[in-house]
Amino acid sequence: MASLKAATAALAMWCAVALPTYGHQVIGISDGDTMTLLVDRQPLKVRLANIDAPEKSQPFGQRSKQSLSDLCFKKDATYQVQNADRYGRTVAIVTCGGVQVNRAQVERGMAWVYPKYNRDAFLPDLQVKAEAARRGLWVDKSPTPPWDFRHGKVPPKSGESTCYTGPRGGRYHLANGRKQYGC
Repeated sequence: MASLKAATAALAMWCAVALPTYGHQVIGISDGDTMTLLVDRQPLKVRLANIDAPEKSQPFGQRSKQSLSDLCFKKDATYQVQNADRYGRTVAIVTCGGVQVNRAQVERGMAWVYPKYNRDAFLPDLQVKAEAARRGLWVDKSPTPPWDFRHGKVPPKSGESTCYTGPRGGRYHLANGRKQYGC
């Protein structure tokens, strides 16, 4: 019985060593937190887990995309699937050239920790350090997180409450529970 366990353990060790992890070439970068990998000759859209990068039309949106491109484009990537998002994209932790790019984007100030979905305990500290060093998007005093930007929230000017953009483009803020237009 002991020799069977030893043989099973040896076989498992041999398989782990003999079966390398294959990298998948990164063939596209959509934005600062989304890329396309070539997996089994098929494109696979991958959303970086735990982070949210500026939208393309936001300040630093293009720079965030370029940062991810510098880290991964035309390189081999490995990924650990976390789940799938509502758009059918694979949500994963991605490594390119030995760099865990989810963390690298936050460390470079090219993405926020996504508090609603974050499961990486190291990311908040990386964001605090990037903010303190005023790296990337943190050169702005009050950058708008993408989850607010997508819903029309605009950062308040000093002394104002949060300004929103309505479905038809009108801008308003809430005062005493009512919409006040013109901010």
